[in-house]
Amino acid sequence: MIRNITIGQYYPAKSYIHELDPRVKIIGTFVYIISLFLVSNFIGYGVVLLFLWVLIHQSKVPFSFIVRGLKSIIVILLFTVGLNVFLTPGEHVIYEWSFIHITGEGLYTALFMGTRLILLIMGSSLLTLTTSPIQLTDGIENLLNPFKKIGLPAHEIAMMMTIALRFIPILLEETDKIMKAQIARGADFESGGFIKRAKSLIPILIPLFISAFRRADDLALAMEARCYRGGDNRTKLKQLTIEKQDYVAIGVMILFILALMFLRVI
Repeated sequence: MIRNITIGQYYPAKSYIHELDPRVKIIGTFVYIISLFLVSNFIGYGVVLLFLWVLIHQSKVPFSFIVRGLKSIIVILLFTVGLNVFLTPGEHVIYEWSFIHITGEGLYTALFMGTRLILLIMGSSLLTLTTSPIQLTDGIENLLNPFKKIGLPAHEIAMMMTIALRFIPILLEETDKIMKAQIARGADFESGGFIKRAKSLIPILIPLFISAFRRADDLALAMEARCYRGGDNRTKLKQLTIEKQDYVAIGVMILFILALMFLRVI
């Protein structure tokens, strides 16, 4: 389960999506997320799915690698679907027993919300899969620069967000190693009730927290040894510039949003 989490991972490849400006990809991700909430029927989701398939194909990230990330949210997905199935009222009752009521409207809403969640995770994961940590930091900082006038530390916020995002796969790998070490010592994480399983996680959480603090301290020492002093008077090796391919991507995003708005109106 831990290895299935792809959030924060970068998949190196030479593709059109990888070469886009990080600012365009960040804004495009927000546009994609907003578009999912503009859709009101499955025809719109069909358009979104087609658009997402084109993006995945152009990014050259294996589709199986992206789908693997869905395994980590299976519990959240089932919980969301279950709530909508059993708690959505409707006129067309399919099954009724005691306080349990399953309606056609509930099944439709559950399928609709489940599809939205799947498309949301698959689409948003493309941002980190196709953008290196340095590019992601530069993109976030550049987008936050206008807020410096009101005292917002744009560089520091961008750096913290990127470090937090990059620490996710590192900590997951560390968790996997600790679990294997504990299992080799006879630990059992599968059997027993909920309370017993929760107690069995203590031998994992304690060394994990110690490892996380140690890594954070090592990172701070490494940044200090390289004379890191925040974003003031810092220069960049590569300056972000909007090129022709970025304008094409912006045009595609505009057409995508207009198509969804047109479907919503009709």
